[in-house]
Amino acid sequence: MKKVKESFRKGKPTFPKNTSFLIQSSGIVSLSLPKKTMIWLTFYSFEHSYLDRKIKNTKAKIGRLKHRFDRLQQKKEKLQKSVPSAVFGTKKLFRSQFTKEEFVTHHEGWKTLFSAARNKQMMISGRKDARCGNFVFQYNIEKQELSFSSIHGNVWTFPFLMFPYGQDIVNHVVDAQIACKQKKKYGQPISWSIEDHGVYYLIKCMVDVEPNPYINFSKSDGVIGVDCNYDHLAWVNVSKDGNYLESGSLSFSLEGKCSGAITKILEAEAIRLVELAVRKNKPIVLEKLDTTLSKTGNKYDSKKRNRRKSMFAYRKMIDAIQNRANKMGVDVKQVNPAYTSISGKMKYMRKFGVSIHQAAAFTIGRRGLGYQEKVPNVFKTYMDLTNMHHWKQWNIWNKQLAVRTHVLYTLIDVNRPHDGINGSHMELTEEERKGMRKLLAYKG
Repeated sequence: MKKVKESFRKGKPTFPKNTSFLIQSSGIVSLSLPKKTMIWLTFYSFEHSYLDRKIKNTKAKIGRLKHRFDRLQQKKEKLQKSVPSAVFGTKKLFRSQFTKEEFVTHHEGWKTLFSAARNKQMMISGRKDARCGNFVFQYNIEKQELSFSSIHGNVWTFPFLMFPYGQDIVNHVVDAQIACKQKKKYGQPISWSIEDHGVYYLIKCMVDVEPNPYINFSKSDGVIGVDCNYDHLAWVNVSKDGNYLESGSLSFSLEGKCSGAITKILEAEAIRLVELAVRKNKPIVLEKLDTTLSKTGNKYDSKKRNRRKSMFAYRKMIDAIQNRANKMGVDVKQVNPAYTSISGKMKYMRKFGVSIHQAAAFTIGRRGLGYQEKVPNVFKTYMDLTNMHHWKQWNIWNKQLAVRTHVLYTLIDVNRPHDGINGSHMELTEEERKGMRKLLAYKG
């Protein structure tokens, strides 16, 4: 780019042979790109509106890449010099012996607190050949007592131990394990966990639970389509014919929450969603997403957008919904999410007066019933793409109608295709107007 800039300064503009730039004898400069052609009527306009800007952006990009390379190089050298350490009891509490005045003057108090933090939790895996499924813990069903043997041979007992959730499951598994004659072949391991919370102990029993054999797979009454988002679950009640019945959203906030709190919040919303499906007697349809790459974020994107991507606990959402649905006997089906938001935005957002997420949930529900989203007739007036797959058509139209969502809401009325597209909308930006003029000029 610098060589091209220098050639323009000398009055003998030249371009490398492997580029798509052309210079006409009249002084017009053109650049052929795969999907568009850029034209500058004078050398001056090309030099200042494109070339200078391109050089500036390239320098800035190189600077950012160099900065990132230096940081990664420093990180590599640091990892090569020292092995990262792990502290049981948290590094924050370990460092507090030097940073907090109360622990500096009273070190024994810190040692007591740090020792408690290091040993606050214990989990013992089960063994299927043990009498009660575990060689350390034994649960007495009749007395409802849990006893375990310490490493010094002492036996400790927790009397009147009852589980508010799953007591019948624990009783059944322990009773079946005791009665089992061939434990090495048919036995089931039972794991136990104890957490010390100071004024009380939290005891957990972990067993494998058989899946519910009574699952409602029937779509004869329709389905509940669900669109998962970082701050809410949008749902739509879809009839068996693929028609819209009702919609809503289950809102929540995960900002500033720890992993455990996020899990509890999502489990509570999953309970509400599955209860809705049970009342409607319909299975749930979700989109099958892979957020592995999107969660890494864009290095040069806004902090707010990257934070939202990171907060999107999709895997936890799906696990919470599937676990609750299995318990309540509701089937959960996952479909390909391709172009569900785009087709829902363009076809159903204005038609039903719903949000873009509820429109996407409606499309997801229809796809779960086996329906396809065809491009509406209002678009075919401007560009007939009937020889392509409908997903390809949605991809093209999404690029052609690159306008903001709230503006698109008023541009097209799919119920009145003869009105066409309102390309002179007052809220369109200049860039959006150019795209609309190009689209409308294509007609005919």
